[in-house]
Amino acid sequence: MTTQLLLLQPSDVDPAERLGEWLVDAGADLTVCRPATDGVPDNLDGVEGVVCMGGEMGAHDDADHPWLAGLRRLLAVAVAQRLPVLGVCLGGQLLAAATGGAVRRAVDGPEAGTLLVAKRDAAAYDPLFALLPMTPDVIQFHHDEIHRLPPGATLLASSPRHANQAFRVGAAGYGLQFHIETSPATVLSWARRAAADVFPVRQLDPDHLQQVHADIAQTWQPLAARFVALAAGELAPAAGPADRLVLPLLGH
Repeated sequence: MTTQLLLLQPSDVDPAERLGEWLVDAGADLTVCRPATDGVPDNLDGVEGVVCMGGEMGAHDDADHPWLAGLRRLLAVAVAQRLPVLGVCLGGQLLAAATGGAVRRAVDGPEAGTLLVAKRDAAAYDPLFALLPMTPDVIQFHHDEIHRLPPGATLLASSPRHANQAFRVGAAGYGLQFHIETSPATVLSWARRAAADVFPVRQLDPDHLQQVHADIAQTWQPLAARFVALAAGELAPAAGPADRLVLPLLGH
């Protein structure tokens, strides 16, 4: 049987791409929802896990994107129901905001390029992160930052510029500040949209991008498979006091 995942795509600029393929290869059946056109689902009936991708908007840009409030609420409900959640970049910021954390414009400026993040000690005991290398490759492209984690959250990865690169909240809610899903073509399209010098020019070399994406696949495709196993009940969630529910935030 396949594992039913809801894939939330806030923007066309950040499709699931390779992450979607990895999830399907691991046995997931993806239902894609584009909140801007499809609206936000009223409930999570029949859903075994939730993936939320990135986008060019901010986590609190409700004035221009009123569906963001419903998206935050849905992520809060998923955590409260102990459903596995994987939020990528904006998705991670939305997850943080939905469960009591805080997101703001990055005080040290944007972070962009092919970079590394470093696992924290707690990652050694996490079902998704334990098997990752100590400094996995990632793609960065964000102007905002998660500057305060949700209450009770566990920090799983950091970088010198932005401390909160990956975290777990509740039983199985995972937020990533970085990208793992991209293709080289998508990174090049982001670089064309960005202000001058945001992306280091040398990192846009096609051979470099191909190698980095091969390294990313080697590291993060197994994590995507573990996420599907977690959603299917084949992998146990992290042990410990990880269940501070977020019901007081559901109306936000």
